[in-house]
Amino acid sequence: MNIKTLLFDLDGTLINTNELIIASFLHTLEHYKPGEYDREKVITFIGPPLADSFKTVDAERYEEMIDFYRTHNHAFHDELVREYEGVFETIKTLHEKGYNLAIVTTKIRKTALMGLKLMNLDSYFDVVVGLDDVTHAKPHTEPLELALERLGVTKEGAMMIGDSPHDIHAGKNLGIPTAGVSWSIKGEEAIRALEPDYVLETMADLLDILEVESE
Repeated sequence: MNIKTLLFDLDGTLINTNELIIASFLHTLEHYKPGEYDREKVITFIGPPLADSFKTVDAERYEEMIDFYRTHNHAFHDELVREYEGVFETIKTLHEKGYNLAIVTTKIRKTALMGLKLMNLDSYFDVVVGLDDVTHAKPHTEPLELALERLGVTKEGAMMIGDSPHDIHAGKNLGIPTAGVSWSIKGEEAIRALEPDYVLETMADLLDILEVESE
């Protein structure tokens, strides 16, 4: 396979921020809309930019809600973020083998860098494209195109890896191969329904797909 550039989503793909995100949504929604939201409902908010989610709750106060969410999210970040088995080793191997690696996330850059640093992944990614770097978030192709531009490569030989419809649709919209992760909080069935080119059971599966020999 002639893939040399890998564009990764962050949350739910490389780092397990599910409990942090759910806790931050519940904390915020309980403050603004007491008793109206439970865990099952807030899981539907995972993936899109915060603005898109909170506008559906309160179009007048969504910016205030984002600030409230982020205050909680940053305060509990290191306590609630967890690693996914095999991610560090896989990313390290890909970096050592000379693959172009970039993060394309709907988080703001500051928060994305917090997660990468916590999981010791920051040194492997020369390019991080956050929500505040673009005008249009995934599934628009702009974030992916910016990542490729900053890497100094074209879309030929690139792949998008993620855990949500926004990731898979963004890759398809750009016309590049896509890989969905089975550990998505949306569930493996939901990921397969998006018809990505590949479904990863573990991150190490990516090495097999790319025919990379790990040390």
